[in-house]
This record gives sequence, structure tokens and C-alpha cells, in this order.
Amino acid sequence: YSAGQFFFEYLVVVSLRKMSDGHYEPKITYQFPKRENLLKGQKEEEERLLQAIPLFCFPDGNNSAPVTEFTSETFSFVLTNMDGSRKIGYCRRLLPSGRGVRFPEVFCIISCLGCFGLFSKILDEVEKRRQISMAVIYPFMQGLRESPFPAPGKTVTIKSFIPESGTELIELTRPVDAHLEHVEFQALLQRLSPHLILHIFASAVLERRLILLAEELSVLSQCIHAVAALLYPFTWAHTYIPVVPECLIDTVCCPTPFMVGIQMRHLEQVLDQPMEEALMVDLCKGKILRSVGDEEEILPVKLQNEMLTSLNRHNNNNNVHTPEQVNALVSEAFVQFFVRTVGHYASHIKWSKNGSGTFQERAFCKAIASKTNRKFVKKFVRTNMFSLFIEEAEKSRIPQEG
Repeated sequence: YSAGQFFFEYLVVVSLRKMSDGHYEPKITYQFPKRENLLKGQKEEEERLLQAIPLFCFPDGNNSAPVTEFTSETFSFVLTNMDGSRKIGYCRRLLPSGRGVRFPEVFCIISCLGCFGLFSKILDEVEKRRQISMAVIYPFMQGLRESPFPAPGKTVTIKSFIPESGTELIELTRPVDAHLEHVEFQALLQRLSPHLILHIFASAVLERRLILLAEELSVLSQCIHAVAALLYPFTWAHTYIPVVPECLIDTVCCPTPFMVGIQMRHLEQVLDQPMEEALMVDLCKGKILRSVGDEEEILPVKLQNEMLTSLNRHNNNNNVHTPEQVNALVSEAFVQFFVRTVGHYASHIKWSKNGSGTFQERAFCKAIASKTNRKFVKKFVRTNMFSLFIEEAEKSRIPQEG
């Protein structure tokens, strides 16, 4: 994502409101900024967006109950527009200050920018201000909206006034490695064995159907973002819903590829659906609930063993590494896998005089010496993510950095 863009499009607060039939429904109770003078198309898109947000802020539907205590939690969701572009909702669910039993509410920031760590820090600031008063949130978000999104490795400083504590300077730094700024691989390593992570990766790489189950929204969204990030430098281009709202459970009946996260309480409902073959993983117990059965054989054995060794090494020194180091080490193992299998793609693009490139698929596959690697690559070249990657490469003669 380019620097200099707006940090965010909207901040909304979603609360549960009692309906005439007695049940509770999530509704937007605060929106910043309010948009004026929108064109017809923009207005329709905004209405679609504002209708969808509450469902994803309370994907557990009517299962929320009023409480006196609640540990705030952070999670995120993704909305895909008609044109395939994505918006990310960063959510903090917290209990409004007060006495007696009350419902949690969700503060949700909608942005086109993927940077989970940075937005978690912004939500910390929002939560801190919420404890004082809603009125203190507005100037902070206004300041943020007027600041350009920093380039990787750079910091933006936002001035913010809080009654009784005066003016504060808040520094927001973007990680140097932009492709890892939305990810926490630790979340996967803590819940799943390296063996199981490779089964999930193998299914994702061949664009199959993936269902991850957990009770906590934060666990689901972290783990699904981590799985999608294992595919770097390729991008998952199909249905992608880190937390599926209850009313969309029938997504699992899709015949097309998907990567979805579902709360454990909906397990029975999911198992009752007429589903095609899928890999279904329980993140709470770290085990497979359903599989196609050939996950073990998808990746070339030698490369699979190298990746296992690499992942086991990180598992054994769990306390030594910071989350950033774990991210870099895990990502390196998977990037190496792609380098070893398809890293020679650039030398098989034939350039014409007018500067357009054509990928020579047959020669590319033939150039792979190892039979097992070639067998895998012949399947991988048929995926959407490989085609999209090659389309980009054919457009640009200058090889992408790194």
C-alpha cells in the first residue's frame, strides 16, 4: 500500500439495540466522518458498507448477553468490493463505562490499509479516550485523518489533547517489511503443530476450501491473516472472511475456493451444511476435523521436510524471538519454498520489441530438474494466484525488488 493515503475511511461505533420483537440487533450508533455531497454510486457503496459493518462487528449474532465485566478484545474483518478491492475493519470490543449489567460495544475503523499492529495501537488510544468521554475521541481521529499514512519504516507523530493530562504526542511507526505488517505468525505456532501448518499451507497453495474454527474472534482473525500471509509473494484471490457472521454460515456450501473463520459454537450448524471437500481445522484443540486426505502428498517431500525443520526450530526457541523475528523467520521459510519451486519464472518471460512479455509455461516447467518439484509446479501454475502473479510480471520488464 502506498504511503500518503488516508489512515482510515470511517470510525464507527456499533452497539446492540433492542428491537420491537425483544431481540437485539447490532446498529451503528456513531459514525465519523459523516459524508456529505456523495455522488449516487458513492452513496450506494457507502450504504452497502454501513449495512455490512454491524454484522461483522457482532458476528456472534444474538449470543451476546449483558455483563458487568468484559476483557476487551481486538479482531479484524475484510470486506471485498465488487471490483475485488478490499477494505479492512479493525475492531475493539469493549464494555462502556458505567454501572450494572450492560452490553459491550465495538469501535471499528475501516481502512484500505493492512497494518494490524499499527491499528491495534490506534484502538488502544481510542479505548483510553472512551473511558474519559466520547467527545475526546473525535479530535484524535480528526488529527489522524489529517496525517498521511507513513511509508514502511517511517513514523508519523500525532498531537492529541486529553483533559487533565494535557497534550500528548503519539508516535505511530510502520514496520520496515510491509508484507508482514498485518501478521502475527506466533498465533498459528501457538495453536498448531508445524505439521498441521504445512497441511493448511498445502491446501491454500492449491486454492482449496479452508475452514478454521475457534471461539475467540481475535484468534480467528489473527490465524486466518497468518495463513494468507504464508502465500507471499502470491495473494489469495478468492472468498476470504476471517470471521463469518452467523447469517452467512452457508458460505461453506460454496463450490469455489474460500478461506473462512467460524466460531466454534456454530460447528454443528456447519457440519449440517451440504459441503464440498474442505480442510476443517479446530484451532482450540489444534487438530483436523475434516480433510480431503491427500494434504500430506501435495508438497515435494524434500522441501516439506526443510520447512518442518525450520518451523520446529522456531517452536523450540519460542522465548528467544520477538514477534517481529518470528514473523521474519517463518516468512523466510515459505518464501524459500517458492524461490526453490518457481523462482526461475522471470527467465521464462519472452519480451517482444514493443515491451510486452509472454510467459513460456512449458519451458518453465521443463526447466525444473526435480521430478517431485515439477509435479507440484504443474498443479500450482493452474491456480488463480500464480496466473495473477505472472500477469503482473508480464506487464513490467523491471524485476520487482526482492
